[in-house]
Amino acid sequence: MQLHAEELRPRLEPRFADNFDKFGELGAAISIWQNGKPILDLHGGFRDARREQPWTKDTLVLIWSATKGLGSACLLHVLQEHGIDLERRVEQFWPEFAQAGKEKVKLVQLLSHQAGVAALDRKVNILDYGAVIEALETQEPNWPPASGHGYHARTFGFLLNELVRRISGTDVAQYWRTAFAEPLELDIWIGLPEKENARVATMYAPKTGKPPDPKQFYHDVATPGTFAHKVFTSPRGLNAVSAMNHPEIRAQPIVSFGGIGSATSLAKFYAMLANGGRIEDRQFFSEKAIGWMRTTLTDGMDRVFQIPTAFSAGFMKDSEKTPRKRFGRSAAAFGHPGAGGSNGFADLENKISFAYVMNQMELSVLPTEKSSRLVDAIYE
Repeated sequence: MQLHAEELRPRLEPRFADNFDKFGELGAAISIWQNGKPILDLHGGFRDARREQPWTKDTLVLIWSATKGLGSACLLHVLQEHGIDLERRVEQFWPEFAQAGKEKVKLVQLLSHQAGVAALDRKVNILDYGAVIEALETQEPNWPPASGHGYHARTFGFLLNELVRRISGTDVAQYWRTAFAEPLELDIWIGLPEKENARVATMYAPKTGKPPDPKQFYHDVATPGTFAHKVFTSPRGLNAVSAMNHPEIRAQPIVSFGGIGSATSLAKFYAMLANGGRIEDRQFFSEKAIGWMRTTLTDGMDRVFQIPTAFSAGFMKDSEKTPRKRFGRSAAAFGHPGAGGSNGFADLENKISFAYVMNQMELSVLPTEKSSRLVDAIYE
């Protein structure tokens, strides 16, 4: 399928407007690319609840767990550049990880949320990097590695970062800038510079209401003592949405959920991936590395979400075990959502990329109706 702005705009603009008029959006932006070229960008609303600061084309916003896609791309790029295959064991690069039953965990299992270190027994603060890494090293698996998968909500970014650091000598935040953000002129940071704060939209917590599906998961996340609650609160700290609006927190390189950027730049990043790892006459990823991203490694009941989910190497995919499509219409599509409604993905079959970002969160960790309606309009 070939997209054309003049055909796409009449389908998307009314639905984008409905997000504000009917679905309670405050400020948001959408960006769609194809064949490595921008097709359509829309933005609207406000950066603040007082509606005094209009959302502009260069507004930045927290993208929460959509950051995991960026971090995963960094690790995969490191593996590509060093000729490392996914079947290698983690302990070959991070010896201290091989404790408490994790000796045989492979990179492929770690990247696809099968390693079983989604929740930590040790109470450590999310801003104490050394303590978190030590806790991961000594943690017994939450389930036998490779026997199933479960979303590593907070620990995943630390796992990615430590491997990037051990192999490349630099952390994900810097690797992201050097390998992708600067060459592609992407307006996305993992650790925001002070001078960029004036452009950032304020993030607002979900308004009270009945939880979406899967209801048991959202009930468990809010209930101390459950596994889901433990996953989403370890390592500890920064559980209040308002904390993420502080400049000193925005400056922290939190790979699990701290990325801040624009819809256009997120879509451009995925445009490069959707175009086979190539954009602007520059090749970033090999065919083999793109294969790591597009190939489903695990598909089935998620031990955290309690519904079927699927993962490739570092990215989320649509599960074949559910009719719900979150990442377009292609079986080769992959991406990563962010809490509250943000989403980004690459559709390799049609060379389409999509990004949606917003600042009024919904009570959801997976893509919401606000972005799904827009995705549907692309493929109609």
